[in-house]
Amino acid sequence: MDIQLEPQAAGRMSGEELKKLHERMKKREKSRRLRKLGARFGVNLIVSVLVILPLLYALSIAFMPSGELFSMEMNLLPKAPTVDNFVQAFAKIPLFRFILNSFLVAGCITIGQIISCSLAAFALSFLDFKGKNVIFMLIMATMMVPGEATIISNYLTVSGWGWLNTYKVLIIPYMTSAMGIFLFRQFYLTFPKSLYEAAKIDGCPNLVFIIKILIPLTKSAIGAMAVYTFINAYNMYMWPLLVTGTEEMRTVQIGISMLNSVDSQSITMVIAGVVMVILPSLLVFILGQKQLIRGMFSGAVKG
Repeated sequence: MDIQLEPQAAGRMSGEELKKLHERMKKREKSRRLRKLGARFGVNLIVSVLVILPLLYALSIAFMPSGELFSMEMNLLPKAPTVDNFVQAFAKIPLFRFILNSFLVAGCITIGQIISCSLAAFALSFLDFKGKNVIFMLIMATMMVPGEATIISNYLTVSGWGWLNTYKVLIIPYMTSAMGIFLFRQFYLTFPKSLYEAAKIDGCPNLVFIIKILIPLTKSAIGAMAVYTFINAYNMYMWPLLVTGTEEMRTVQIGISMLNSVDSQSITMVIAGVVMVILPSLLVFILGQKQLIRGMFSGAVKG
């Protein structure tokens, strides 16, 4: 209940009484803020536990012997932790090779998309030419086409070129994206066009303007694009499954399914392999989440 006083009553109170009244009001306000903060913290804690609980349980199973998992008891934590599941996972399949392939493919796709999307966004933001808006609309329209609708035609094309089971077929078809062009374009539109005009008056070529002026000013957008693209490329499944056929070229998302073969039915070993597979992408997301959020929102506000 808030304390309200009439002006005449407040005038009749002494200075000491007013001081005590202010202290009581501050204590009530502080108590109200602490209750709200505690309620928010409790809700966030419950939601966080519900979200992260499956991952924590998978990590527990990865260190659990098979006998404990298939017992009648409900074992949430391993009684006798072991790393034998991880050793078996590396022994059954070339998991390190799969992870290396995924990192190579995802890294090349990320670098390629940053370069190609930034160049395309520069042209659509600073250059004036006929049909610019139409081209941008067509690029955005490709986002409404599902990948499954073009995967067969793309497969027949790269097959005719003899690219199957190579790094080229995993990287080159994903060297650009409409999402990246849109992200960079929206970010570039926050810059005044007079910046580009002043650079042109000073004789600065377009490529030098991009490297020395735009890139230093768009680090947040580049960081967001890098995290988003790397995670998507690392988790690709359908296209690598279709265009690769040997263990040397398999990515980690395809290779991990080999643990679930008929001759190696061990859930704990499979979970151990899955944990090792998701840790790199999870680590990239944790390290780059602030940059991802900052880059996604930086182009939405001008001024």
